[in-house]
Amino acid sequence: MGRSNVLIMGAAGRDFHNFNTYFRNKNNYQVILFTAAQIPDIDDRKYPAELAGSLYPNGIPIMSEDELPDLIKKHNIDEVFFSYSDVHHEEVMHKASLVNSMGASFTLLGPKFSMLKSKVPVVAVCAVRTGCGKSQTTRRVVEILKKKGKKVVVIRHPMPYGDLVKQSVQRFETLEDLTKHQCTIEEMEEYEPHIVRGSVVYAGVDYGAILEAAEKEADVILWDGGNNDVPFYKPDVHIVVTDPLRPGHEVTYYPGETNLRMADYVIINKEVEAGFEDIEIVRQNIKMVNPSAVIIDASSPITIENPEVIQGKKVLVVEDGPTLTHGEMTFGAGVVAAERYGAEEIVDPRPYLKGKLVETFDIYPEIGQLLPAMGYGNEQLKDLEATINATECDSVIIGTPIDLRRIIKITKPSVRVFYDLQEIGKLTLDDALKNI
Repeated sequence: MGRSNVLIMGAAGRDFHNFNTYFRNKNNYQVILFTAAQIPDIDDRKYPAELAGSLYPNGIPIMSEDELPDLIKKHNIDEVFFSYSDVHHEEVMHKASLVNSMGASFTLLGPKFSMLKSKVPVVAVCAVRTGCGKSQTTRRVVEILKKKGKKVVVIRHPMPYGDLVKQSVQRFETLEDLTKHQCTIEEMEEYEPHIVRGSVVYAGVDYGAILEAAEKEADVILWDGGNNDVPFYKPDVHIVVTDPLRPGHEVTYYPGETNLRMADYVIINKEVEAGFEDIEIVRQNIKMVNPSAVIIDASSPITIENPEVIQGKKVLVVEDGPTLTHGEMTFGAGVVAAERYGAEEIVDPRPYLKGKLVETFDIYPEIGQLLPAMGYGNEQLKDLEATINATECDSVIIGTPIDLRRIIKITKPSVRVFYDLQEIGKLTLDDALKNI
């Protein structure tokens, strides 16, 4: 038999990792192209020859997923590998049905074909959806491991939206490194909280090369999973975060349910904000699909700098972008702060939207009267700044993991919301990490 013509459906993350670990040096496959979704402006470029290997001297094109049927037909595709995350089960099967209707096979690559084995212990923190509280969980894990005297190196799920060759292996130790690597807001939101707490962060494209570099300076590697993807490295402890504000999502999204079934420890987060019945739905679903998992009950209490900036004021709430968009959350820490500290009104930003933010709300109309901190490039950063400053409000609540005021100029009074994980039951993350 000849080489099988392959198309990889992705979003500049899992797709590249699957190629690197499974397809790159296999003569029985011909990867014709990648398609791109979820993230704006990541199509119409190439996976470069420098990373693609000797079988692909011209690199591999990346096209929009919107063209999928035509691409399958044009290139006589035999097999489509679905390789991105945070997608409803029903949507995955709609995509599978489309691919099958074009005559091609539809495949989900199993973790054993893409998980790399580390020479040092790996703690993986993943989630069942975007916005469950994974970031504060990773910070808590690092805190515990450092108290045990461990040198922790964080490896973050990929977000390579720029020059893929330059982003092959990235190391972040200082805030200046964020500028050096031209990080987007999304990248800064994930890297900065670790950096300011003294942790080294690795990210990029080639996670085999990244692992080799990180192993040289780590006692423990923390896999900081993104977008509810499964770990790229085989974990010694696998921690998965769930969200009772979205009960049922833990068993209806791909690959979030895969994470849930693989988990050693499952955190039910946000228990202070969620209703008892919703918490119990999540608890029963965990027990149904993974009865051997240990459940840790937790909350993510918020703190703010200056309550007077909120109390009695008309406020604009800026929340984490991915949480509101493909995470489908209708509120975040900023809204909680607005309600808890007595804001008079949450101002709707939609009449004041600038540039690409108009397109974002067209794609995700369910965002409503919150403003997602979209910043995948300089143009989006300028649009975010212009929208915030044009909105008629008294003050701005920043509910993002980083201080937006460091990278854009906000002309109105503003306040930042902080949140950390707090275990509230008998079992804690100390128990989960006792053997690391």
